[in-house]
Amino acid sequence: MKKNDVVLGGGILAIALVLFLVMHLTRNEAGNQIQITVDGVVYGTYSLEKNQVIEVKEDDFYNRIRIQDGSAYMEEANCPDGYCEEQGKINGRTQTIVCLPHKLVVEVLDVNGLEDDNAVEDMPDTISK
Repeated sequence: MKKNDVVLGGGILAIALVLFLVMHLTRNEAGNQIQITVDGVVYGTYSLEKNQVIEVKEDDFYNRIRIQDGSAYMEEANCPDGYCEEQGKINGRTQTIVCLPHKLVVEVLDVNGLEDDNAVEDMPDTISK
């Protein structure tokens, strides 16, 4: 093995590592706000940078969303299935929490607070086997 081969191999590995890091950082780009909608109507928009608790009370239903350390999650809900509480923390642009019985959606907005129309059109509306 020649010295030039070792240098070439090291250069290729370094470039591959840089490309991997760039792809990883852009794919997991975090948003900076969440938007809560109830039955299709915007309830509010909240910063992920401020730790807070949002309580949504409509008629006989109750949801509590907690924002902590740059992520949001459903802390408590009085829906019959409780599935929204099991959906975990969200902080990425395409992540959502949905409470179907209460028609409540928590979604992360992109950095500018507006969805990119082209990105939304390119995303699948359903996934099936």
